[in-house]
Amino acid sequence: MKAIPPGLRDRVYDKIRDLGGFGLLSLLMSAAPLLIVGATGVALIVWSYPSIVVNGLNFLTTSNWDPKLNHAEIVVNGVPTLEGSSYGVLLFVTGTLLTSGIALLLSVPVGLGMAIFLTQIAPRKISAPISFLVELMAGIPSVVFGFWGIITLGPFLLETMEPFLANNFSFLPIFAGPVNSAGLLSAGIILALMVIPIVTSISRDVMSQTPAQLKDGARALGLTKWEVTRKIVLPNAKAGIVGAAVLGLGRALGESIAVAMVSGIGVQIFPRTLYYPVNTIAAQLAVSLNIAQQDPTGMNVSALMELAAVLLAITVAVNIVARLLVRQGFTSSSDTTIRL
Repeated sequence: MKAIPPGLRDRVYDKIRDLGGFGLLSLLMSAAPLLIVGATGVALIVWSYPSIVVNGLNFLTTSNWDPKLNHAEIVVNGVPTLEGSSYGVLLFVTGTLLTSGIALLLSVPVGLGMAIFLTQIAPRKISAPISFLVELMAGIPSVVFGFWGIITLGPFLLETMEPFLANNFSFLPIFAGPVNSAGLLSAGIILALMVIPIVTSISRDVMSQTPAQLKDGARALGLTKWEVTRKIVLPNAKAGIVGAAVLGLGRALGESIAVAMVSGIGVQIFPRTLYYPVNTIAAQLAVSLNIAQQDPTGMNVSALMELAAVLLAITVAVNIVARLLVRQGFTSSSDTTIRL
């Protein structure tokens, strides 16, 4: 192993001494998120290694998740597993992306509209209590949303809303009947309700930071309140709005309990319309771990760890794409030119 050059080692020591105790502590705290994500990823890969060896690429390209807990033990590629067991995540990935997409499609316009109302239209005596209620909504436990979805939202969708959509909008494939379940649509709506406070709060904060001089100048030029919002406030807040959407998407991707309660998990079919039950990665992890521990070979647990690694990879990929959009100038807020 090649030794570290003395000059380089001395420079590193000098840098550490220059930082001092507080600076070194701040550096370690700043690096903590990266270390935690890295350690989590490594742990998931280590635990899922048996599943990677046995299932290979079939894990990502097939949709049949069928652990056989009472079958005979066999050895595949040197790793013990139960005969007949099959692990494929394509169905769960599809359900995760569909429910999160519906949630984002519903929550971003609503959250953005609420943020515009709170910062640009509503007086202080109205915006303050509404902002408090929005932040209070973010603290509601997901299991409460799940029970509400089972008792109220699911029956309403199944008996009223979905038949209405199927009868009047069946020319669109996603609304075509028959009505089978409220799973996909109810899961998307539940996730949207959980994402709206995140989008609203962050968007409200970044909009309120728009320089007052820019808005005053726009009003002096004769722009209406909506034109000031569209041409001044929103361009300045684009980066924050994208960040809010990404954080909301992360919440939707990782939500488990509420989705497991309303989605109809357990039915392994690909949703063709909004009226199908759906499985998601997080919900599958939440409901399967206890049963998976009954597998004497540990393959079921290993497959769940690989499933968790897939969810982590999707989340990291979403954040990287959002960061690239910001870096490429898609969300640049530097252009404040008013185009009349």
